[in-house]
Amino acid sequence: MPTHAEKRVMPYSADQMYALIADVRAYPEFLPWCSACRIRKREEREDGSERIEADLVISFKVFRERFGSRVDLYPDERRIDVAYLDGPFRYLNNHWTFRPVDAGSCEVDFFVDFEFKSIVLQKLIGVVFNEAMQRIVRAFEQRAAVLYGPKA
Repeated sequence: MPTHAEKRVMPYSADQMYALIADVRAYPEFLPWCSACRIRKREEREDGSERIEADLVISFKVFRERFGSRVDLYPDERRIDVAYLDGPFRYLNNHWTFRPVDAGSCEVDFFVDFEFKSIVLQKLIGVVFNEAMQRIVRAFEQRAAVLYGPKA
């Protein structure tokens, strides 16, 4: 049952950080262990929100697993909710919110909670979970610098 929650002020706008996280298709370009992404379905809703169903392939050492998730995008609220559809997890919950701090920065609030079905995978991630979360957070920060320019 690894859980990670983090709030961090980033030197980019809430809209920029929202767009970066919402671009699920680009994850294999920069996220550690994410080797592929396939969008199953994309649906725009009348309220301006969007729902994406996507498969991500995660490769770590000898393990390679595909999992499906439903990503609900709420651009007006700058919120992203991710729910588990299928794959190697018992469950997965992931939420992002982006709150403007000033004209050029925002607070990113990130939460993830999951459990693998496999005891082997669960024990493996337990050993490296904190380091893995830090690498993922750094990957998003580095992606923001590539897309929007480095900030001091």
